[in-house]
Amino acid sequence: MKQTLLDKIWDAHTVRVEDGGRCVLYIDRQYIHEVTSPVAFAGLERRGIGVARPAQITATADHNIPTVDQHLPIAETESRRQVEALEANCAKFGIEHFGVGNPRQGIVHIIGPELGFTQPGMTIVCGDSHTSTHGALGAVAFGVGTSEVEMVFASQCIIQSKPRSMRITVDGTLRPGVEAKDVVLYIISQLTASGGTGYFIEFAGEAIRSLSMEGRMTVCNMSIECGARGGMIAPDEKTFEYLRGRERVPQGAEFDEAVAQESVVNMRNKANSAFEAIDALAAIDTPDAMKDLQTNYVDGCNKLKDALNSYIDLYTEISSATEEAPFDFSAYDGRVKEIQDAYNEGIDKLKAADEEALKLNED
Repeated sequence: MKQTLLDKIWDAHTVRVEDGGRCVLYIDRQYIHEVTSPVAFAGLERRGIGVARPAQITATADHNIPTVDQHLPIAETESRRQVEALEANCAKFGIEHFGVGNPRQGIVHIIGPELGFTQPGMTIVCGDSHTSTHGALGAVAFGVGTSEVEMVFASQCIIQSKPRSMRITVDGTLRPGVEAKDVVLYIISQLTASGGTGYFIEFAGEAIRSLSMEGRMTVCNMSIECGARGGMIAPDEKTFEYLRGRERVPQGAEFDEAVAQESVVNMRNKANSAFEAIDALAAIDTPDAMKDLQTNYVDGCNKLKDALNSYIDLYTEISSATEEAPFDFSAYDGRVKEIQDAYNEGIDKLKAADEEALKLNED
């Protein structure tokens, strides 16, 4: 059964499946702010436990702080208490905190991508509904409640039912003046405010790929406005170039190696998507006069698929080789020849199918 992007990330992070189907899901990063974290920290205090993996928690004050005169005390009492509590709790539990006056401080769902904390393939939670913003970088990201914030503090895991998957493809070229928000508002108008309930939406298509990373974040941010659990967009070269050189991503050769591994995954996904029609074509009940035509097209496509997957396997082995486990280049020429032979055989079958199609057309 074909897996969606959600399936691949979710399944890779599932520690175990509980009775009833709920999953114990490992969380790569939790973002926290001053509003939903105080009660969660208080829960840890009552239970006498600490934060399991503080290095995977990122904190910033962004809800109850002024946009100007940040050097002055916050006038509103409750807001000031929450901001001060976040700073104190982070210091106590060893959590990195970008507080007021820190140059890295900002809206939590913006500084995550901008600093490089958010990366493709991650699971991300925050006590804020618009956590889905991070899905623009190919992450499974969703908002959680205060008790769940505490759960991740204590275990770096969360218990969740796996959402269903929905794919929305937007093709074509956006007209001048049409922006990401226009696209997602139109989608919401068609789905309604509850049409995405219970789903994680994967946005795809030419129009989505044309958006800037900020535009993609807008689309994923607003996915919850149609009731969805979250939104996501498969990472591509635009994603990788956005992340390159940012503070908290791997640097230099390590970054290139990480991108190479992600590219292999993308290549294989594209290969599978490109040949999805093969099974459908093979299943069509065609007239006897077209059986040979159908067979040649199906066999030709399958041979090309075999050649492409063999190439991806070869590329994977070469790109993941190390000094301790080098690639065996003595077999390289033979494997390339096998790939070339499979490719040529596929092309020959497709040519035969084309000739058969022309003959049928003449008849």
